[in-house]
Formats: sequence, C-alpha cells, structure tokens
Amino acid sequence: MENHTSLIRLRMSAHDAHYAGNLVDGARMLHLFGDVATELLIRSDGDEGLFVAYDKVEFLAPVHAGDYIEASGRIVRVGKTSRTMMFEARKVIMSAGVVGQPSAANVLDVPIVVCKASGTCVVPTHCQRLKRGSSEF
Repeated sequence: MENHTSLIRLRMSAHDAHYAGNLVDGARMLHLFGDVATELLIRSDGDEGLFVAYDKVEFLAPVHAGDYIEASGRIVRVGKTSRTMMFEARKVIMSAGVVGQPSAANVLDVPIVVCKASGTCVVPTHCQRLKRGSSEF
C-alpha cells in the first residue's frame, strides 16, 4: 500500500464559534476530516468517493475562534472498495490571552491534539481511475 497522506491548516473564525467563550463546535473538526478524506481518495483513486462512517471520534481539547488547526489523515487499510483512514487535528497557534490585546497570539512549540478519529470511505470499483501502485498523483 502506498503512503497516502493529507494535511490542511486553517484559522477558526468567529463564524466557526458556536458556543459561549468563542468555543468552536466539535463537528467543525469532522468537517475538516471530511476534506482530508476527500483529498486522500483523489490521491489514491482519482475519485472523491463517499465517506461511509466514523468508527471512533475523540474530542480531546477545546478549539476557539482564532485558533489555527492543522488536520491530517492517512489511509491505513485498503480493501476492494473501502479505504480505512486515521485522522488527527492539532492546535498549532492560539490566542495569547493578553488583556487589552485581543489580537495577540502564540505559535505553540508543541501542538495540542484536539481531536482524533478513524473512519471508512468507499470508492466504487467503476470510479477507481488509478491502479494500485501507480505514481499518478
């Protein structure tokens, strides 16, 4: 099996905040994992495929508006049509919490893992455009 991985990084905006204290809804991390899964399927099969199910989801730390989140994933098992994937979201930048300076932020020396998950996607056989072992991606 080839080593297909994907990584995206983006800032959580005030629009992403859903709860008091500018807390971001955990479902936002799952949305990021969906985008990562789509890229993984395109790289491995040449098709977006379909996300079938999450097997496990762990929310490990809060995410707030202004945080920069790095979401990554990798394919860990390939079946005839199924692709099992592992995901992780890490906070890499967060507010510095400086009174009177709401725009102050810190790059974290050690990213904080905020969410982990595993899931399964499917690419129907007739949609698989890349052959296993192909370097066309």
